[in-house]
Amino acid sequence: MTNKDPRTDIPKGAKPSEQIMTDPSKASERMRAGSMTLTLVPWVVAAVLLAILPQLFTNNSALTIMNQMSITIVFALAYNMLLGQGGMLSFGHAVYAGVGGFACMHIMNMSDFFASIPLVILPVFGGLFGMGLAMIVGSFSTRSAGTVFAMISLGVGELIAACSVIIVAFFGGEEGVSGDRTYAQPFFGVEFLQQEEVYYLTAAWVIISAALMYLWSRTPVGRMANAVRDNPERAEFLGYSSRWVRYYSFVASGFFAGVAGGLFAINYEILTEENLNTASSGVILLVTFLGGVGFFFGPIIGAIAFTLLQTVLSLSTELWAFYAGSLFLATVMFFPGGLAGLIMMHVPAFKLGKAGKLVMPYIKTLLPGAIGILGLAALVEMTFHYRHAATGDDEMTIFWTTFDSHSLMPWIIAGALTLIGLGIARATAPALKDAWSEANSAGGAS
Repeated sequence: MTNKDPRTDIPKGAKPSEQIMTDPSKASERMRAGSMTLTLVPWVVAAVLLAILPQLFTNNSALTIMNQMSITIVFALAYNMLLGQGGMLSFGHAVYAGVGGFACMHIMNMSDFFASIPLVILPVFGGLFGMGLAMIVGSFSTRSAGTVFAMISLGVGELIAACSVIIVAFFGGEEGVSGDRTYAQPFFGVEFLQQEEVYYLTAAWVIISAALMYLWSRTPVGRMANAVRDNPERAEFLGYSSRWVRYYSFVASGFFAGVAGGLFAINYEILTEENLNTASSGVILLVTFLGGVGFFFGPIIGAIAFTLLQTVLSLSTELWAFYAGSLFLATVMFFPGGLAGLIMMHVPAFKLGKAGKLVMPYIKTLLPGAIGILGLAALVEMTFHYRHAATGDDEMTIFWTTFDSHSLMPWIIAGALTLIGLGIARATAPALKDAWSEANSAGGAS
């Protein structure tokens, strides 16, 4: 059998004249060469999952949470085009989503024009307005990266946020701008009166936007954005303009951020100053870092995790932001690759067939650690209730258990769970470290 190079189908050791080069005129060979590849399996699985979720969660509150999750996914992926792929840290990226959303709200209020277009294409207008603003801001902000770009983005974000209470004609002042999505032209008879119909529209845009952003990352500009991020001097030496690569990435990111703003306008039918202030920009930065900026699917995981914290956990405790901040801090300190990086760390063990060696060490370490963390959370909740509850309000409920927060026994139990759980986790951590080293080493029996 002829020994061939699987990348080019070239026999190893062949002379240059005998080598069979890839024909760039054939689309199939370009795809195999890796110019723009799109594995369909995960996208089909994601589409099927998004299609069946409304059948599993039928109430409107669950659909609203899933819509918010989808919008955050699009926005986080757009932000990752800057931070993860281009190395540009922005502190004001919410303005592009906000401006796109406000533009969509004004289109909703243009009765004659809005009645002539289907609602499904409204996010395109949001994307165009976001892209237009990005083209203006990017013309001077992308001249350099690093601290200069970050400070310019912060200044632009604060400037536009301040304009939201000054330029009332566009931003609506403190009350914002509201509209009605049902005035749009029906799309195949669908008027988007029900939350489930809005969910499917949002889900479709999530798949389309994510696929387009993934394909963008496979284009020459997307590839060069990685090179400019890692070594701009070498990219310049090779003949590529670092500034223009950053500019194109910035404009593309502004477009998809505007799409997210348009989806927000459709879902909530109102936008205010909160949609483009620094806090919103900080949240999307947190989401992207939490998921992992080094992986395309990282922001997706971060958006899902943060939305669940913000919605589901906030229904149970007023301290949800404290827990979200603690999770973010732990991620930055111990898992710089984010949740996606934590998942991808296990790939070598699976490839070596040794992932099973980690099961018992994980159980022995992570289970007590989780119990200890829950005990610590109980102490935090009890302290908060003890200090801030109304006079005479001594009862509280944690983990479906109601008790008197002013009695001594709950404090003893929570403290014991914290000390014992974290103590066991610390004692078993060396064994977990040894099992991890063994599972990721090529030698030994599998």
